[in-house]
Amino acid sequence: MPVIVLTNAKSRRKLKCAALYGAPKSEETVARVMKQIRNRKYFLYLLLLVPSALFWGTIVASLEQTPLTGRWRMIILSPEEEEEIAKQLAGPGWYSAVGDILAHDGPPKIIPNTDWRYAWVNSTLRKLEVTIPVLTSEPTSYECWFDETQDHPPMPPPASFPLRPRPRASEYIRRMCESITERKSPIPRMPHSIPGPPYSLLIVDKADASNAFSYGFGPDGGGGIVVYSGFLDEVLARTPMNECPPKEENKTWFSTLFGGLFSSPPPRHPTPTPEQTSELAILLAHELSHLVLSHHLESLSSTTVIVPGTISILTDVVRVVLFPLTMLFGPFVNDAVAQIGKVGSGELVKVGELCTSVHQEIEADVVSARLLAHAGFDARDAVKFWQVRSEELATCSKNAEPRPKDHLVRRIMGSTHPVNELRIKALRDELSRWETERQLALSKSLISAGKTAT
Repeated sequence: MPVIVLTNAKSRRKLKCAALYGAPKSEETVARVMKQIRNRKYFLYLLLLVPSALFWGTIVASLEQTPLTGRWRMIILSPEEEEEIAKQLAGPGWYSAVGDILAHDGPPKIIPNTDWRYAWVNSTLRKLEVTIPVLTSEPTSYECWFDETQDHPPMPPPASFPLRPRPRASEYIRRMCESITERKSPIPRMPHSIPGPPYSLLIVDKADASNAFSYGFGPDGGGGIVVYSGFLDEVLARTPMNECPPKEENKTWFSTLFGGLFSSPPPRHPTPTPEQTSELAILLAHELSHLVLSHHLESLSSTTVIVPGTISILTDVVRVVLFPLTMLFGPFVNDAVAQIGKVGSGELVKVGELCTSVHQEIEADVVSARLLAHAGFDARDAVKFWQVRSEELATCSKNAEPRPKDHLVRRIMGSTHPVNELRIKALRDELSRWETERQLALSKSLISAGKTAT
């Protein structure tokens, strides 16, 4: 490209100098030179257009709408690549991958599945995940979702974008090409898959960690949730638990006299209250929503493909434009541009992660309310739960020491970005929308019933 620009400038300069110094070129020569300049200019436009068309074509072909929310997102991973990721994480692969993540903070201490806390978390998770098939057919599963009393927990209206495998933009392009070429044996559809239950579960014994996280993608346990015991301790400490009374058994006279010599008393453990189970379900539903919406694939695509690829393309363009300077000053300018590109790519990846995580957290909160409602929990409790968590995090952040890392990211996004306030507001707006939709559906039902009666 620089060669074309310099050649055209040189040709124009020759024609101008010839006219100024009284030695004009013939009309045929001028027409021939101008035609060459135009051809080189068109070729330059073509060189600029082809990479841009390929870049934007890739973006358009990778667009898809997020199930349940309808948000447009971009995942530059083919269905075959997603299937390969799911195979690697299926079965014991998920536990191996999560074990490597947890090993960064030292050898993790895993709570066994014989512990009553594991049974509590596992039963709550299974209660939530059985509602996932309902999300694929809400209009038929809950036709009278609005016909509930005021005392009943609110139910969500049917989602405009059900949880179904939705074809990407590339599928529409493929169908258009097939219709144009009248292909007799069409290529089978490869939509973005929807991973489903069962999900893996791991509880880490770490008292100073009051949180949980989800990881993975795919069926057969390729996605799962990790819960820290610090969160369970925090939930159990807020309200007193119900002590589990020992089971009364019919004892014989022999067991009454000598039973204590040959058997040990059955273990006793506290029974969580419904309020405590509800708090646990809120956090699990939030993490489960990340898995249902395939947020981890979106983050993987954004941080490892989209942002680094875009920065790499822009850096190459700048290096091409600065090629004449590189010829004069040697490779120093080229190396400096490459180094700036690497630093900028790292900072933009951090900004992209922060922006993406904000959208994903809000989206997971909104979808988790739907999961909670279908599982029999009160979705309104989620607002109070996240308010309490937000206040606790605000108190901890005030007492924490400032970190020197991510200074550029914080300067761009704001040091006090109100993420928690945005999440709570989005959750309240979603519940308000449920009530508005309910009143509208109820009024339509009454009108139609009145018309039928008359």
